[in-house]
Amino acid sequence: MANIVRHIIRNIFLVITIIICLVYVLTLLVPFLNPQHWWLVGFLGLTFPYLFFLLLFAFFFWLIAKPKISLLPLLILLLGYKQISVTFAANFTPSNLSIKPDSTVRLISWNVANMYGLSKNQETKQHNRTELAQSVLDLQPDIICLQEFNHSFTRGENADNIGLFSKKYPYYFYSKDYDKENGFYTSGSIIFSKYPLIDSGKTGFPGEFAGSLIYVDAKINNDTLRIFTTHLQSFGFNTADYAEMNKIKERDDEAIHASKNIFIKMKAAFTNRGLQADIVRRQTDSVTYSSVICGDFNDVPTSYTYFRVKNRRSDAFLKTGTGVGKTYSTLAPMLRIDYILPDTSIMVKQFDMVDENLSDHVMLVSDLKLK
Repeated sequence: MANIVRHIIRNIFLVITIIICLVYVLTLLVPFLNPQHWWLVGFLGLTFPYLFFLLLFAFFFWLIAKPKISLLPLLILLLGYKQISVTFAANFTPSNLSIKPDSTVRLISWNVANMYGLSKNQETKQHNRTELAQSVLDLQPDIICLQEFNHSFTRGENADNIGLFSKKYPYYFYSKDYDKENGFYTSGSIIFSKYPLIDSGKTGFPGEFAGSLIYVDAKINNDTLRIFTTHLQSFGFNTADYAEMNKIKERDDEAIHASKNIFIKMKAAFTNRGLQADIVRRQTDSVTYSSVICGDFNDVPTSYTYFRVKNRRSDAFLKTGTGVGKTYSTLAPMLRIDYILPDTSIMVKQFDMVDENLSDHVMLVSDLKLK
């Protein structure tokens, strides 16, 4: 009887292993399928790290239970070497941001959640914006790229967020992508620089609330460095959406309706990001000198968006970081959606992520050396 039970359990585990293998193989197609046409695969891209660990568990399980079968999950795992290589970093030399290597350019990229953090309290918001700016200035960067940057040209010093940086960084380019509070505030991406700017520009994405890709050309000694930053389409989840997610988790009676709303927003975001990634790639490919692109891509490293934008570029996190590099504080525990991607003519000397609890994203800091 015991042998029959063991046999049934093994067969069940074998079926589960095969299903995991099949889904894992499907995720390997995600970087090659544009979500403008294959939007459903965008959901699969989010599952890769979890499928990886499930397959790893299956490998060790079968290694003990039936070694020959363990070859199946092992071989399937190895098929995903490209996805594995962009998901996990294995550099064990700790960074030290208090020391900036000689002849490097320190670049910061950060989605600053409109400069006011997640608090609804007005006094806390004012404190947040000054604390956030100071946390950036304390690291003494040369280039600062901020997404979801909020500013008012009409409401005085308490809303002059550009002024928090411009005294030390007089060269900047700001893209006013959205109007807020009937035009009293604007929001978008901004690049501050210690170095003189010899050019700047913007490529708007299609759609009413679709953001943009911006760039500046900084004159650094005898070199020119082009810095791109962008904020690609987010899922646009609001407080009500997060409440609906809780209904889904708790299997509430309204879970089906809630999941439909979430699904519609995610589908739209995957589709729009596919289009935006193509636009970014065309713009970055046209540069004939050193360049770096950074920002909030709102997509994981196994996505079409990441592979399309990255192309042959380096990933600063993969070069000197460790682990999975979570950059977004809510939703899933392994979401890396913010990136610094220099081209191969630039050496990554140091990279770190700084979590100041002032935004729902962490700050990315990298010291780059132009070759």
